[in-house]
Amino acid sequence: MLERGHHDMGGLPAGKVEPTEHDYAEWERRIDAMVQLLRGAGQITVDELRKNIEALPPEAYDKLSYYEKWISSLTQTLLQRGVITTEELGRKMEEVAGRKK
Repeated sequence: MLERGHHDMGGLPAGKVEPTEHDYAEWERRIDAMVQLLRGAGQITVDELRKNIEALPPEAYDKLSYYEKWISSLTQTLLQRGVITTEELGRKMEEVAGRKK
């Protein structure tokens, strides 16, 4: 028998869902655009993105926002496919961190 993943709320009481509209931050729009462009170019699939979101550890899954989960999943998918390397990612992260100083 398969064990229920932390993300799987199907059939469990979770409280009322309050749908709300909000403006998206620029970084959220950029992540959405990147995902759509990469999907359109055949570099990633929705199934890969979902799998990598569902693979997040429970503490990360509960802590991260919707688009933060997308960032994590997109990063893992691009690493798994060999589109980027961990070295390239690390260099870029250092570069971006240096911009804030």
